[in-house]
Order: sequence, then C-alpha cells, then structure tokens
Amino acid sequence: MMRGKYTLKRCNPPKPCRLRGIFIREAMKLKGYLILSDGTLFPGRSFGAPGLTCGEVVFNTSMTGYQEILTDPSYCGQIVTMTYPLIGNYGINPHDFEAEKPFARGMIVREYCRHPNNWRATATLSDYFLEHNILGLAEIDTRALTRYLRYRGTMKGLIAAGDDLNTEELKGWARSLEEEAVPDFVAQVSTSQSYQLPGNGCPIVVMDLGTRKSIVQTLSRAGYRVTVVPATTPPEQILAINPSGVVFSGGPGDPKAAPYAVETARCLLGRFPLFGICLGHLILTLALKGDTYKLPFGHRGSNHPVKELATGRVIITSQNHGYAAKEEAFEAMDVLVTHRSLNDGTIEGMKHRRYPLICVQFHPEAYPGPNDSLHVFDEFKKLMN
Repeated sequence: MMRGKYTLKRCNPPKPCRLRGIFIREAMKLKGYLILSDGTLFPGRSFGAPGLTCGEVVFNTSMTGYQEILTDPSYCGQIVTMTYPLIGNYGINPHDFEAEKPFARGMIVREYCRHPNNWRATATLSDYFLEHNILGLAEIDTRALTRYLRYRGTMKGLIAAGDDLNTEELKGWARSLEEEAVPDFVAQVSTSQSYQLPGNGCPIVVMDLGTRKSIVQTLSRAGYRVTVVPATTPPEQILAINPSGVVFSGGPGDPKAAPYAVETARCLLGRFPLFGICLGHLILTLALKGDTYKLPFGHRGSNHPVKELATGRVIITSQNHGYAAKEEAFEAMDVLVTHRSLNDGTIEGMKHRRYPLICVQFHPEAYPGPNDSLHVFDEFKKLMN
C-alpha cells in the first residue's frame, strides 16, 4: 500500500529493521505517535523497531506478564496498551514464552524501563522488539488512553515511529482502517501440521485455534497423550485418532471468522467429551447454534473476578477476549450457565445438559489465582471417565 512517502502492506508488521544492536538511549530519541481510527493522536517516544504498524488497539490490566502477552497467539493483530505504568523492568528470558514468536503488533506503555534487573533476563524488551520488528511506544498517558477506549470502545489504530512524520497524512490512513473486514486470525496462528507430546495416559486432541504453550503443557503434565491438530482438521481425522476427549483452545479474533472450526465442533458433539477454553468456548457456543457478539472493550488481564454459580465461590482469572456468548439463545441450546463475570455479568462458562461438554471463557492454565481455576481440568477429566 502507498500513501505518500509511507509504504506498508496494510495491517502487517513493519519491514525488517536495520537497527539491531543500536543503543537503547538512541532508539528512544525517535518520535512516536499512536493515532486512533477516529483521528485521536497520542504523542510519545518509540523503543524497539522504527517504522509503522497497525491493528486493533486494546488494553490489558495485568501488572506483569508482558512477555507472555506478546507471544500469546490471542493477541494476533492487536496493539496492546499496558495499564501498569512501568514495563520492561524484568527484561526478557527464554522460559516464559507462550509461543515461538510474538504475535502482538505493538505495545504502548507509560514508562519503559531501559535497564532491567532480573537474574533470568537475557535481553531487554527493546532488544526483543528490534529482533522481531515490533514497535513500542513509551511516554504515553496510558490512563487517559484506557479511559478513552473504555468510553468509546476498542478501535483500530496505528503506531508510527520516526523523526520525519506527517501526522495529517497518518490520520487519514488511520481513519481508513475501520473499513477493513475482520480477518481470520485463527488461520494465521494455528499450527500447519499435527504434532504429539509424549505421555502414557489416555489420548487427547487439542484443536489449535491459537493455543498457548501452557494449555498443552498442563494437559501433558497431567499424563495425557496430547495430539495437537490444525484448526482446519476435518472431524474424520479426529474420529480416526479416537481420543478420550477434545479440547478447543483459545485463540484470536471473531469466532464467526472460523466457520470450519465451528463445523468440526458440531460434528463432534455427543461423540467425545468436549472442553472449550476462551475462543473454544465461543466456537462451541456457535456449534450448539447459539450466537456471539463483540464486547465494547473486551476482557484482558490477569485479575478478572468470576463467580462459580454452583458454589458461590469467586475465582480470579486470566482473560483475553473481545467477544462473548449471547445468553438469549441458551435455553434453546439446552445448556446451563456455570460462571459469570463479576465485572459486567457476561457468561464465563457453561455445560451442556445432555452432551459431555464444558466451556470457560477464561484461561484456567494461566495460574492467575494462582490455582483458583485449575479444578476446571478435573471437571473435564470426570467427563472423560
């Protein structure tokens, strides 16, 4: 795409950067702007790679975990605003990745820590951004930005980093972003071929809609023989594996943009115990002929309170989703609501009255409580038994 002197394939990460190894204090000298699709501009200073990138601008209320957020496939196509004011203080280490590469297109922070202090750190956040051509923007009033997104809803936007930027031209580009159709992010992040993790227990299939490493590891540590398959895997191949259960993982974007996963789930209803996590919860909702809708600003953070309706217990959950299930169709779906968000009352879990099927709209493997929601895996185990 060409707009004046700016060249960028629309909504793709920036082109490879030649500044790897540059001193962080020099990279921070570049001007940077966040420009939302309604024309609102937030000036700041860039760190990481220079250039331009665009995506849906969202906010996350976690105090830590920026490394896991960047590499979580659920953030594909998004620019993440961190509400905690200091980011980068413990650097980057090779042990906390949720995937082999980052999926977020950019990160916005109030204060970037240029000198991390952590015995596990092997690189700074800016070094990691330079290596993977990700744009970071610091010195932004993230409190004002978060309030803006809460009142007006999440919207698309772009980050531009450089010393010679035409803000009026960039505003025009940003306004055109909302005209783009919602892409199928699941197809972009799902594994291209099946793979298996060692285990001596019963076989389980994980439909990779954008699964986090921690989901697969949790199941593997429990002793299951886990086979991870692409999101486009037809039901016949899963029937050939004959698993004890099927897990529909979390992932990015609108569940209606992945109809192939919905159709596979519909074909498996009643044949195997099914367990949906986050996006998997919404895929199974659609498979049961329910409906979903987009939330105004989504749920993203590691501190979301959820109530278990059967026990009255409140658990602290980790969440990352921008869509929710419509409750109006639940009676016809023959399901029972099991969990509710205490922030906005949206549905956070369900189970079917006849089929062996349970779903949650949060990440029980993320240890936010830290162990508040791990028992959900035990519920799935009971279904398989």
